[in-house]
Amino acid sequence: MAEEFSKAVDDGLKLSKRLYFGKDRAVSPPKPPPSMDKTTSGAFLPTAPMVYAVIFDPAIVDNPDIPSYQPHVHGRCDPAALIPLPMNRVELEVDCYMDTAFVRVTGSWRVHCVKGNKSCGCRVAIPMGEQGSILGVEVDVNGKSYHTQLSQLEDEKEIEKMAQAEGGFLKVKPHIFTLTTPQVNGGANLSIKMSWSQKILYANGDFSLNIPFTFPEFVVPAGKKYLKKEKIHLNVNSGIGTEVLSKRISHPLKELRGGQIGKLGFVYEADVLTWSNTDFSFSYAVSSSHIHGAVLVQSPPMHDVDQREIFSVYLLPGNQKNRKVFRKDVAFVVDISGSIRGKPLDDTKSVLSAALSKLDPEDSFCIIAFNGQTFLSSTSMKSATKEAVEKAIEWIGINLIAGGDTDILTPLNQAIEMLSNTRDSIPIIFLVTDGAVEDERHICDVMKKRLTEAGSIAPRICTFGIGSFCNHYFLRMLAMIGRGHYDAAYDVDFVESRMQNLFIRASSLILTNITLETLDDLDEVEVFPSHIPDLSSESPLTVSGRFRGSFPNTLKAKGLSPDMSSIVIDLKLQDAKDIPLDRVCAKGQIELLTAQAWLADNKQLEDKVAKLSIQSHVVSEYTRMIIVDKEQSGPQEEPKKSRIKMKDSESQRPILLPSLSIGFGNLVATSENVPPGSEEPKQPEAAEIFARAASNCCGSMCTHCCCMGCIKCFSRINPQCANVFAQLCTGLACAGCLKCCSFCCRGCGDGGS
Repeated sequence: MAEEFSKAVDDGLKLSKRLYFGKDRAVSPPKPPPSMDKTTSGAFLPTAPMVYAVIFDPAIVDNPDIPSYQPHVHGRCDPAALIPLPMNRVELEVDCYMDTAFVRVTGSWRVHCVKGNKSCGCRVAIPMGEQGSILGVEVDVNGKSYHTQLSQLEDEKEIEKMAQAEGGFLKVKPHIFTLTTPQVNGGANLSIKMSWSQKILYANGDFSLNIPFTFPEFVVPAGKKYLKKEKIHLNVNSGIGTEVLSKRISHPLKELRGGQIGKLGFVYEADVLTWSNTDFSFSYAVSSSHIHGAVLVQSPPMHDVDQREIFSVYLLPGNQKNRKVFRKDVAFVVDISGSIRGKPLDDTKSVLSAALSKLDPEDSFCIIAFNGQTFLSSTSMKSATKEAVEKAIEWIGINLIAGGDTDILTPLNQAIEMLSNTRDSIPIIFLVTDGAVEDERHICDVMKKRLTEAGSIAPRICTFGIGSFCNHYFLRMLAMIGRGHYDAAYDVDFVESRMQNLFIRASSLILTNITLETLDDLDEVEVFPSHIPDLSSESPLTVSGRFRGSFPNTLKAKGLSPDMSSIVIDLKLQDAKDIPLDRVCAKGQIELLTAQAWLADNKQLEDKVAKLSIQSHVVSEYTRMIIVDKEQSGPQEEPKKSRIKMKDSESQRPILLPSLSIGFGNLVATSENVPPGSEEPKQPEAAEIFARAASNCCGSMCTHCCCMGCIKCFSRINPQCANVFAQLCTGLACAGCLKCCSFCCRGCGDGGS
């Protein structure tokens, strides 16, 4: 899909050659930089919020202000070409709370490439940072206002009432959200506000944030250069109540306020000739060398679906260097079924080899590869000596070969057996898979029973999912049962980096068997996650929940340190009036509640998730995103299944977007060993192939009536007949037909192929 999107933008840039901006101001699209070479997959993927004109009919492409003579173009672009729209202003607002950033981008774009009496859809593309989650998009154009909205659509009849979104590209990449607006007239200005959330990364005691904000040259308005407004606002509230130190900023931000402990504020505003050509990045540190944290309590908003009080416990590992971590007994349980072949398996082997090399000699390990069978690197745990690690890496290269089915329970049971004799160390199971299996609920039940029997020395289960075919809620539930960590790479390009981060985080434990005292004294307490994971030196720990009653001024967190001594941490109650706890905690709670609803097959939990999703604007498995105009949307403060007033006019119907959820696994794809990320390519019919060639020629073919006549003829005949003619024409290349086509398409670059 990424290649298809890039090809559509490439086609759009070629079509934009038709545009004329007045005497001495003819504009040709600039060549992409070397990093965007057309041979590279995803060369034209957005690196900042972008808007594109969706062009199916190339004949409508023209400057709406200065119409010029344009040779008529026959045929259609299929798929549609995407012409990047110029941006007139942009403002970035970022609010950082604890480990979550809320991002808003407001900008203005102009439909500069469509005739004034014509219209087209406009595709909004939003690349998001780490674990990004779209929250909403608002569009104002020609006095009309559209925005996205989440709705719980359970009935097929409700879905049938919705207009279907214009097809294509919604899932270009898992971190890129796209949608297409209703038809917009040529020359119109669009004011668009986009908002999303993303995780703030933590490493070596520093928090870091990176937001895609690199605008390509071709979004700078054409013609005479003039100054344009570019603004950035940044606010940081650590939630801890200790000093926050800024360290690195990509843009020349000016600090707004000082002296407020735990908070930072910055602003940047400038008149620029060209837009930002680098991502916005910022890093900061919360000063402390030891484990510390806070507990934040807040009353629910007026129209909250859950009227219990909100709390969040936030633990930071501190920035102490050369900190002692727990000894580890590690069982790597790796899926080698047929579907994981290629890059996912190569990256898994690379990360596994690197993880083994980083084990200390006093650690121990074993590798269990599985498909329909299991393959063990050794029959018992081996000390991580240099010789043992070298042999294991050699074993990985020989034995980790993709093939066969997927059986997860058997290797998990074997791993628990091998870790049953652990003493004075932390037993850890790393499960890596890309598939779904039928007995997932049974696996959770078996693991829960076995881990309960093992008591405080029960193995931690860390899970990693590759692609969208595995059941990520099963993996999340398994990690929660095992008091471990979960992560995933929906895009195979990120398998190595994300898996490596998970291994580092789960291998650097500094506090285990964590309990929160005094919570039991409260009424109707609900904790997320219900099994508190261990604290890693490479990641903060957040535990949130709901309760009734009066929260104590101090909460005691107890745990076990690497020297096997008990630690008690007093967490003081912090004022959370400046932190929207309900929004900060929403995404994590929705994901954990969804995993619980899946495991219990509980309809009430599903409804609870849907209501929380609508209230917080966070996408869930039980809600769908739609585009409505301002008059259609009902009261936002009372989330219901659907508050849409249907209009009689077809054009006024709410637009249903394709599902943004990840689903609960794909058993069919797993059984057929379909590689993650694979899609069934759409095969264009023969007449469409000719039409696409015509659109790429940008009208130059119209002076050669022979070729144009053939195209018009082929577009009206039976597809099978067109295929025969296409093969015949190719066979007659020696007679000069291909040379003729080359002459016809001269000047169109490589678009006339």
